[in-house]
Amino acid sequence: MKIVLLGAPGSGKGTQAKRLTDELSIPQISTGDILRAAVKKGTEMGLKAKEFMDKGALVPDDVIIGIMGERLKEKDAEKGYILDGFPRTIKQAEALDAMLTGMNKALDHVLSIYVSEDELLKRMTGRRTCKNCGAMFHEEFDPPKKKGICDKCGGELYTRDDDKEETIRARFKVYRDSTFPLIDYYKARKLLRDVEGAGSIDEIYGRIKGALRIGT
Repeated sequence: MKIVLLGAPGSGKGTQAKRLTDELSIPQISTGDILRAAVKKGTEMGLKAKEFMDKGALVPDDVIIGIMGERLKEKDAEKGYILDGFPRTIKQAEALDAMLTGMNKALDHVLSIYVSEDELLKRMTGRRTCKNCGAMFHEEFDPPKKKGICDKCGGELYTRDDDKEETIRARFKVYRDSTFPLIDYYKARKLLRDVEGAGSIDEIYGRIKGALRIGT
């Protein structure tokens, strides 16, 4: 089964992708992971990506598309995969379609996990990280026994820069501008499956299984 997973930052894509990977025995392929792997292997596309990454610049679409093309031809992806973080734009989606057509394959499903921005803000701004050991807590969903103090080592808890509201809102804008158009793109191809992303991890996974018709 070949699946694209869409969802805003904090929507739980990574958690749900891991569960699907375990259940379906297919790899989760994320943009960050394949970039790092290609750089480590020293492939032609990996070396190109490294030039941009070393400068702290965004890796261009054509390089990401090239690396994804290499990754989808690997043996563990023969039976399917879950794409997490790719495609991010219409250009990448069109390139993925062309890639799969060239391999005589096609996507089976595109899952869009929807969570309201208010709920996402609550999830993400409530996160607290230990300055000492890196343990994670949440002010509402998984609070420490003593406010501001790590249960594991007694270190001070703090809010990371990427968990601050202004940073999160900026990430939402990037997601809306670049990724929202993909929803219409895949809806037109009758591949899109909307999944309500509020509730417990088990509840959300149950909805995903229903959308994919797994175990029915």
